[in-house]
Amino acid sequence: MATTADVSSPARAKYEPVIGLEVHVQLLTASKIFCSCSTKFGNPPNTNVCPVCLGLPGALPVLNRKAVEFATLAAMAINCRINETSIFARKNYFYPDLPKGYQISQYDKPLAEHGWINIPTSSGTKKIGITRVHLEEDAGKSLHEDFAGSSDTTAVDLNRSGVPLIEIVSEPDIASPEEAYEYLTRLKEIILYTGVSDCNMEEGSLRCDGNISVRPRGQKEFGTKTEVKNVNSFRFIREALEYEIGRQIDVIESGGKITQETRLYNSAEGKTYGMRSKEQAHDYRYFPEPDLLPLVVDEKWRSEILKTLPELPEARRKRMVADYGISDQDAGVLTLTRTLANQFEEAAKAAKNPKRVANLVQSELMGRLKARGLEIERSPISMKGVAVSADLVESGAISGKMLKDLYDLSFERSKDFPQVYEDEGRPEQSRDTSALEKIIDEVIAANPKQVEQYRGGKKTVAAFFVGQVMKASKGQANPQLVNELLAKKLE
Repeated sequence: MATTADVSSPARAKYEPVIGLEVHVQLLTASKIFCSCSTKFGNPPNTNVCPVCLGLPGALPVLNRKAVEFATLAAMAINCRINETSIFARKNYFYPDLPKGYQISQYDKPLAEHGWINIPTSSGTKKIGITRVHLEEDAGKSLHEDFAGSSDTTAVDLNRSGVPLIEIVSEPDIASPEEAYEYLTRLKEIILYTGVSDCNMEEGSLRCDGNISVRPRGQKEFGTKTEVKNVNSFRFIREALEYEIGRQIDVIESGGKITQETRLYNSAEGKTYGMRSKEQAHDYRYFPEPDLLPLVVDEKWRSEILKTLPELPEARRKRMVADYGISDQDAGVLTLTRTLANQFEEAAKAAKNPKRVANLVQSELMGRLKARGLEIERSPISMKGVAVSADLVESGAISGKMLKDLYDLSFERSKDFPQVYEDEGRPEQSRDTSALEKIIDEVIAANPKQVEQYRGGKKTVAAFFVGQVMKASKGQANPQLVNELLAKKLE
């Protein structure tokens, strides 16, 4: 039964939440972790299977080398210590989509430990510890709808069984749902930069469970925790944690006790519901996997993997600010994905003014992409096109309005900026001084009141005249030349 999470502010102020997150990341290998079956998403049910991932008698697992390299690379990216020797274990539990009756995972000797990532908070940067990163195989999937007989039958699809995962377990250093959201955002960004996963939450490539407890402020001992599972977006994770904090405070304030359990979040209702009592480690009866040797990632192998580690988002932002003179905000937007950052840097190096390129990406390109629901990879205007347009504005060849019109045409025609610029006959701002002087004379004659204000000391009125001249020239006049001629005429 759901309980209300509407708790008064004084009651909330008495307690502090303690949050730890367990993130499962599917590795982007072509085959499964212990067999050669495909990991491709969306294939017909039970077609990506073999005796190994079906758990048939006599089938033996063989470890996927690429999965180990991807897992190690991800662990390095979040500052973990890579253990030279790690051990696979059997995690025993019974579920319809777990054909062997156990999951091959790592327990007391994981691949990597003692990492951290930084997150921004209202009081500055905060370091969130990473307890461990370990390798494991995924389970299958129970299906409850979209098949014949689904009204009264559950089906099992084992395509996902044996897909390689890493589990990233944080320290209980997260103090609010907002910090949890920032942690997940930064973690996903780092993993995407490494290229070891696509982190597609809709396809289950990234999943998160939240462990949450509350305790009186100042108390060192942890409260009893609950685990919130099956939350399919960062926003819903934040909402589920917020609700669960309120629910636990309400239970304690009412004289009750928190039960250690696993709960599900109903996003439509904004509430969590109890699902089952929370298992302890001993309930899984862990023991070393007898069919797999210890995993040894020696210094030579670690060095080879480290060479493939790309420049990560935080370091890249700092360097781009220094190299191109852009703001921290610009750098934050331009490093949202590795692809966008690579494309921007290529354009910035080719352009006369990298700062103008950054401004155009944010002010002109990203807005149009968002309005059309397009990712940067599908932009009709390439970063090279942005660089060309930035140089044209920088040289005074085209005005800001002309650039906007050309960008609109690029999106309408699905053509890159340089092609549209050529198709339109390489338009340029008017530099005809005599023609501009005639327009300026007409504008001044039509606005005697504003002329009087300007000559009376109100110099800001000059902007009005510039706007009128640009309007009369249909945006073709060179603003710098307009300002120069206006100043002479008005003085």
